[in-house]
Amino acid sequence: MVESQVEGASPRRATLVTLCFFSLVVGIVTGYGAVAFRALVALIHNLAFYGTFTLDYDANMLTEPSTWGPLIILVPVIGGMLVVFLVNNFAPEAKGHGVPEVMHAIYFKQGRIRPLVAVIKSIASALSIGTGAAVGREGPIIQIGSSLGSSIAQLRNLPTGQRITLLAAGAGAGIAATFNTPLGAVLFAIELMMPEVSTRTFLPVVIATGAATYIGRISFGLAPAFEVPLAAIPQVSAIDLEALIIYVVLGVLCGVAAWMLIRSMLITDKFFKKLPVNDYVRHAIGMLSVGILMYVLLLTAGNYYVDGVGYGTIQEILRGGMTTLPLLVILFFAKMYATSVSIGSGASGGVFSPSLFIGATMGGAVGVIGTMIFPNAGINPAEFALVGMGGVVAAGTGAAMTAIIMIFEMTRDYNIVVPLVVAVAIALGIRRMLISETIYTSKLVLRGLHIPKERHSNMFMVHPAHEVMDREPIFLDAAMRVSEAVDSLTPKPKVASIVVVAGDRIVGVLPDIDHLFAIVGEQGNDTLSDIVDEDFVVVVDNTTLFDVIKRMHRRNARSAVVVQPCRGLPRQSDVRGVITKSHISDSVVSSMQNYLE
Repeated sequence: MVESQVEGASPRRATLVTLCFFSLVVGIVTGYGAVAFRALVALIHNLAFYGTFTLDYDANMLTEPSTWGPLIILVPVIGGMLVVFLVNNFAPEAKGHGVPEVMHAIYFKQGRIRPLVAVIKSIASALSIGTGAAVGREGPIIQIGSSLGSSIAQLRNLPTGQRITLLAAGAGAGIAATFNTPLGAVLFAIELMMPEVSTRTFLPVVIATGAATYIGRISFGLAPAFEVPLAAIPQVSAIDLEALIIYVVLGVLCGVAAWMLIRSMLITDKFFKKLPVNDYVRHAIGMLSVGILMYVLLLTAGNYYVDGVGYGTIQEILRGGMTTLPLLVILFFAKMYATSVSIGSGASGGVFSPSLFIGATMGGAVGVIGTMIFPNAGINPAEFALVGMGGVVAAGTGAAMTAIIMIFEMTRDYNIVVPLVVAVAIALGIRRMLISETIYTSKLVLRGLHIPKERHSNMFMVHPAHEVMDREPIFLDAAMRVSEAVDSLTPKPKVASIVVVAGDRIVGVLPDIDHLFAIVGEQGNDTLSDIVDEDFVVVVDNTTLFDVIKRMHRRNARSAVVVQPCRGLPRQSDVRGVITKSHISDSVVSSMQNYLE
């Protein structure tokens, strides 16, 4: 990330206490924002499907057939037209599933998100979800929370690092309030949003997610996101080997399913962009096909199933009420198609919930097959559905720990933790073998933007200065002419730092010896005191590189003179070496060599 030069007042760094207070505000407001967003979705859904003006809506229940009959096919189209109008005219960033736009703001826009995005994203996503688009509600609330955090940071003119911290806190708060998963929300922010983790970044995220969770529990109750009857049954023995084998197979299939979802979203996105029509027609075509699919499922299977977030279908599978193998397989492909077409053609909504749906249907199907092959292995399709949910989410997003913890928090079923860990690890490995990008980063790659997939510890930052410095600097007198200095250095050393002294006093540093040779023709008669860089810092030899860089940044210095501990002003005899920016760069590369593939 590169800090842009912004006109106006310099950023004002907040204390950790102040930053935590801002994060508390972000968490509370995001929590109530999640409540308002769910109410808006309920209102639009009831108006669109039944023509009633009410907030009575339970997303964990299967959608009752609409009073419009076959005209329900047009409901997603009408909602889509409103979405396109809002996105095109007010906030193009509100298009799609939200998280890639937040990641783009973190890595390429110094954590800046326009406040208007939160408003437009809320309305556009509520319209998409409420009228039947096969998208989730977590992406919108993440973008809403992130926009709020970024807006507060911009209002207070905080520096980039603290702006990104509040943005990540808003994202975590959105996840926490949506799914009632405070631990998973913190891990989500750490794994996907935060470029670095420390006390000053971790505490604000924890405070925001805790506050949002509290608001969510006041509003929605203490129950987990999904009811799992099996969670109340204690596990009395280890998992059978036959069942473990099926879990391993499920892990492989989850990795393949995540790859299929990523590829299908990329393909549909390219397909709709190539259509020689405007955005309205493009989205109308996509949502018409989703509407037709919904109605066909209603006629043949008794319900729309793939509309909206799809929690009703997931809940039926977890309760053990949906174990028909052909239906589970059909819904797996139907949801993948509906989600890819919805987002690819221009809907506004998330992909986390569709990933849960796809994982649940596939896991349930594998569980059904497992019971046929090993009828005495204690295999239960509902538990396989839970593991499938975690596997597809982990493989698709790349956030393995987030997936494991969130599935546990969303269901409170500890019995599936061991197979869940196994399946998640396998699924993530398989997906990375098939495609390196996640469901979030793949969208950015299409724009030529690459997000780092690993978080390396800055191990080079703890090295003492004497391990990084140039141990054999060259000392030249300040009164020496440039031409004389070049003659004394011929032949030119490959690498050397020059310390310019006057007697025993340190005058400055010439960190780039090539520059000295380059100017000898025009400035050969100038003295070294005329050209020396006097903006340097002095550090003792046991100073960590982190502190060296911090002092160089504050002084806008290009180099640091490393000295042994001494009293008074350091002299030439105290100098042990020189650190330049090139030395720092070499240290960074050296520290990362064990991680580079």
